[in-house]
Amino acid sequence: MCIRDSHVMGRVGDDGKVMVVLVTASKTLPEEKRWIEEIQKELPEAVSLWHNIQPKTGNTILGAKIRHLWGRETLTASLCGLQFEVSPYSFFQVHKEQAEILYEKALAYADLKGGETVIDAYCGTGTISLCLAKKAKRVIGIEIVKPAIEDAKKNAKMNHMENTEFYAADAGKFMPQLYRKGLVPDVIVMDPVRAGCSEEVLKAAAGMNPKRIVYVSCNPATFARDAKILKSEGYEIKEIQPVDMFPQTMHVETVALMTKSTEVECEKGLK
Repeated sequence: MCIRDSHVMGRVGDDGKVMVVLVTASKTLPEEKRWIEEIQKELPEAVSLWHNIQPKTGNTILGAKIRHLWGRETLTASLCGLQFEVSPYSFFQVHKEQAEILYEKALAYADLKGGETVIDAYCGTGTISLCLAKKAKRVIGIEIVKPAIEDAKKNAKMNHMENTEFYAADAGKFMPQLYRKGLVPDVIVMDPVRAGCSEEVLKAAAGMNPKRIVYVSCNPATFARDAKILKSEGYEIKEIQPVDMFPQTMHVETVALMTKSTEVECEKGLK
């Protein structure tokens, strides 16, 4: 069976279970019943099958319209001792072992003692948020993608995390609202897409005056740009660690700890 302008996306969960997403430019899937039968026959580890419609060209894998064809609607995947329900649109790290190293380093930079309030400004489905929640008093996750927030809430419930809150909002606008209501976070964590953070988010984060900013980046170029903006707002890189998430490729993730610069602290002391 061959379909023009199409590709296949796969997700792997615990125990090697697979979610298959057939992505086509056309609105219909020719021989749909046969696709279901053949995948069940040839790929016994498959437990979920979807059809996604992506008529646009470019580097966006999935389109806005999707249909569930067969099997489970989500996969269960574990990370850092937590379990997550993963849907076709969920962001979830593909290299589990390295992702755990990355998140452990982010937690080490956050330096949580148990009484802190933490904001996760690009929380997605809550992976980093729930890792933080194991050591913080309160974690607030913010994400502009509403389906991701719904997944985050489900994941928090599944892992019995009662010290988390998730909001579908633009972090650049929502964080100042929280600050005006009296919320002063001890730590802000940011893990944006390759395009990096908007200047609005960066200035909003610095404006809340956290003790530490932990920035997780999948693009060194946009991280360098954002770090420069944060420096202008009084935060400097104290330590940075690259993590090889995609071996034998040019891609690298970095996690950085940023704290208030000595000059800014001295100026505050003089005032």
